[in-house]
Amino acid sequence: MTAFMPLVRGIIYAAIGYAIGAGIALSIATTTGEPSTEPMIVLGFVFAVIGWLMGVGMWTTWGRGWFGKSTTMDITGGWERYLRFNVDHKVIGIQYITSLVVVFLLAGLLAMGMRYELMDAGQNVFTKTTYNTTMSLHGIMMVAVAVAAVMGGFSNYVLPLIIGAEDVAFPRINALSFWVVPPVVVLLLLSPLFGGFDTGWTAYPPLATQTPIGGLLFELAFLTFGISSILGGMNFIATIITQRAPGMTWGRLPIFAWSVLAASVISLTATQWVAYGLLMIIFERIFNMVFFSPPGGNALLYEHVFWFYSHPAVYIMILPAFGAELEIISHFARKPLFAYRWVVRAFALIVFLSFIVWAHHLFTSGMGESLHGPFMILTELISIPTGIVFLSALGTLWRSKLRLKVPLLFALGVVFNFSIGGLTGIFLADVATDIALQDTYFVVAHFHYTIMGGEIFAIFAAGYYWFPKITGRMYNETLGRIHFGLMFLFYNITFLAMFAPGTVGMNRRVAEYPPEFEFMNLITSLAAFALGLSFLPWIYNMLNSWIRGPKAADNPWGAKTLEWQTTSPPPLENFDEFPVVTGDAYGYGDESVVHAKFPNSTNAVPAEGD
Repeated sequence: MTAFMPLVRGIIYAAIGYAIGAGIALSIATTTGEPSTEPMIVLGFVFAVIGWLMGVGMWTTWGRGWFGKSTTMDITGGWERYLRFNVDHKVIGIQYITSLVVVFLLAGLLAMGMRYELMDAGQNVFTKTTYNTTMSLHGIMMVAVAVAAVMGGFSNYVLPLIIGAEDVAFPRINALSFWVVPPVVVLLLLSPLFGGFDTGWTAYPPLATQTPIGGLLFELAFLTFGISSILGGMNFIATIITQRAPGMTWGRLPIFAWSVLAASVISLTATQWVAYGLLMIIFERIFNMVFFSPPGGNALLYEHVFWFYSHPAVYIMILPAFGAELEIISHFARKPLFAYRWVVRAFALIVFLSFIVWAHHLFTSGMGESLHGPFMILTELISIPTGIVFLSALGTLWRSKLRLKVPLLFALGVVFNFSIGGLTGIFLADVATDIALQDTYFVVAHFHYTIMGGEIFAIFAAGYYWFPKITGRMYNETLGRIHFGLMFLFYNITFLAMFAPGTVGMNRRVAEYPPEFEFMNLITSLAAFALGLSFLPWIYNMLNSWIRGPKAADNPWGAKTLEWQTTSPPPLENFDEFPVVTGDAYGYGDESVVHAKFPNSTNAVPAEGD
C-alpha cells in the first residue's frame, strides 16, 4: 500500500486544489454576475493539476527547493518507483510507454465500436451525438499515442543512452512533462459523462464554443497535453546539444537522435500555436471574448492557427518513426546507413517545409484562391525529402544479408505502408483532386496509412527492438511473427477497402450512409475486428516475456550504437564507465571502425557480421 501513497496523495491534493480553484472562480463570478460553471471547471482544473503534481512527488523532489528547503530525490527501488515523481529518464520512458499502451488499447476499442455501427447503412447502436463523441475520442487518443509514444516513451528511454549521456538535460522538467499526462487522460474519459463533444479532434469553432461541458474538458485536455509536448521538445533539444559523449560529433550522431532533434524543434515551436488557439476558444467560452465565433470573430482564422500546428504535428509523429525504422534496418541489414548525410538534410528540410504547407488542409474552406497554387506546390515539394528517407531505407536494404527478426519485419512494414500513404497524399495535395476527395473516406485511409501504417508500425518495431534493453528479457519470436503477420494483413485489408467508397464520395464522420456503400463497409468492419484481435498475441507476448522470458544478452542484436554497449537493463547512470566515441555508428563491414571505446576496458569486439 505504501507504493500507492504518492498516487493517493496526488488525488487528495488534486481534490483540494480543485476546491480552491473552483471557490475562487465562484467568488469572482458571484461578484460579476456571470455564469460560474465553466470558470469553476477551468480554474479548478488548473489548481487540481498543481495539487496532483505536488502530491505525486514534485513537492519533495523539486518544490521544497524553491523555498530554500532540502529536497529528496529517490530514484531507486523496484516497480513502486514508476508510481511516483521520478527523474530517471529510463523510468519516465517506461511510464510513458505503459500509460500510452493503455490509451492505445482504449482508443482501439472505441474504433471497434465505430466499425460495429458502420457494418450496415442504418444507425443502430449510437445516437448521432454518441457516435460523434466516440469518433472524436478515438481521434484525439490515437493522436496522443502517435505524438507521445516515440517522443515521450522510446526517446526518453533510448536517447540519453544512444548519445552516451547520463540523463536528459532537465530531469525534473522531464518528470513534470509526464505527470501532467494522467490528468489529460482523466479529462478525456470524463468528457462523455458531461455531454461529450462532437467537434472531432480539431475543435473547430463556433461549434467548439457551443458544445456541452464535455467539449470544455476536451479542450483543457488538449491544451494540457500541448504543454507536455512543448516541455519535452525543449528538453530533447538541450540534451542532444549539450549531453553528447566525448567524440560524438554531429557527423557521428545516430540517425534516431537526429530524428528526435528534428521532431523536437517542431514540438517546441509549433505546439505553441495550437495552445494559443485552444486558449482563445476557452476564453470565448468563459469570458465571452470573441476571436473566432460570430458576430465579430472569424472561424477561418482558427483553421489557419490550428493547421499551422497540426500539419507539422504529423512530422512530430513520423520523424522519430523514420529514425527508429532506419536504425533497425541498418543494424539488421548489417550495412552502413545509405545516404546518411542526405537523410539528415532531408530531416532539416522537412522541419522547414512542414511550417509552410498547412493551408492544403483549407483548399475547401473558402480561403483566397490565390493561395491554392503556392500551397499546392509547397506540399508537393515536401515529398522530396520524405522520398529521400524512403530511398535511404531501400538503399540500405539493397543486396544486404537481412536477419528477418520481428523488429525488421515491422520496419519493412513501415516502408511498405508509408509508400501507400505518401503516394495517396499527392492526390490530396493537388487542388482539383482534393476538392473532390475532401472529407471522404479517402482522407481517412490516407491518414491511417501515414500515421498507423508509418508511426504505429514503427512503434511496434521499436518496441520489439528495444524490449531486451528495457526489460532485460527476450520476447517469443514466434508470437512476434504471428502478431506481425496478422496485423500487417488485416491492417491493409481494413484501410485499402476505405479508398474505394472514399473515391466515389462516401463522407467520413457519419454514422449513417447511403446503402450502396454497405458492402465495402462490411468488409472494412470485419477486417477491423480481425485487426483488433491481432494485438492479443502481442499483449500476451509482452506481459509473459517481461515476467518470465529468457534473460537477454546485453547486445542480442550485435548492434554498434551505444545503448547496446551497456547492460540490459542499464544501470542507474546508464554506463559503468562513460564512453568515448571514436567512429561511425553504422560501420558494418569494416573491422577498423569502432563506434565507441571505454578507456578502462578492452577494445570493443566487432559486432557479428562486420
